[in-house]
Amino acid sequence: MIDEKLQKIIAHAGLASRREAEQWIKAGRVSVNGSIAELGDRAGEKDKIRVDGKLLSVTSKENFQRRMLAYHKPEGEICTRKDPQGRVSVFDALPGIKQGRWLNVGRLDINTSGLIFFTNDGELASRLMHPSHQVLRKYAVRVRGEVSEQILKQLVIGVELDDGYAKFESIDDVGGEGSNHWYNVTLREGKNREVRRLWESFDLQVSRLHRIQYGHFELPRSLKRGRWRELSEAELAEFEQLVDLKKTRASKTFQQANRKNQKHKKLKARKIHRK
Repeated sequence: MIDEKLQKIIAHAGLASRREAEQWIKAGRVSVNGSIAELGDRAGEKDKIRVDGKLLSVTSKENFQRRMLAYHKPEGEICTRKDPQGRVSVFDALPGIKQGRWLNVGRLDINTSGLIFFTNDGELASRLMHPSHQVLRKYAVRVRGEVSEQILKQLVIGVELDDGYAKFESIDDVGGEGSNHWYNVTLREGKNREVRRLWESFDLQVSRLHRIQYGHFELPRSLKRGRWRELSEAELAEFEQLVDLKKTRASKTFQQANRKNQKHKKLKARKIHRK
């Protein structure tokens, strides 16, 4: 392994996103060969990297298999691993994993349902969340209150929030009755509670919020609440291409083997059917 920045090594190991790893280094939680690391330090395959005193197990790029899950989050679940209040976490429903651990790509608040992704590659998670990649997010939102045409126009033009300027890229009226009306909205940022805060800036209440698309990927109707499914080779490749990330060798080998296995199963099923 060529010497790489520590935050990139930690992200590649699946412990955290690159941004989170940088915060760990700044906080003095990372050491290299017994010395507390500083942001900007690099390490190689012979170096001993520890996070909170625990030795980091690094999988070589040749053996690393990138994976990605789509999960249909129900309302009432939180996007952190542990909660002092004992609330249900999105991580409770996910499958076990041998390389690294599952990292969530962004978050949905406890009262928001819908599509959220998980990956074992912190670099992929970091790039998908980074504002520079402008990844599209689409939500179905039920709004309580009177919404005028002027409000809709202003939400697309933009609104000044506490943490900066924000806007919807598009708003589509999808129906409803009375003061409870549904809209599909799209945006390309991931600010905290951004969709809710945009509507609330006009004294409108969001009574339901459901994410239905992230990037090119739409929440499948077949994916029930509280269930997950792993992305196919083609689906994962589209996300890799979106953020300029090369496919790993192990992923290629795994996918080739998986295709051969599926082909073998189909041939076997045909032979049984003929008998």
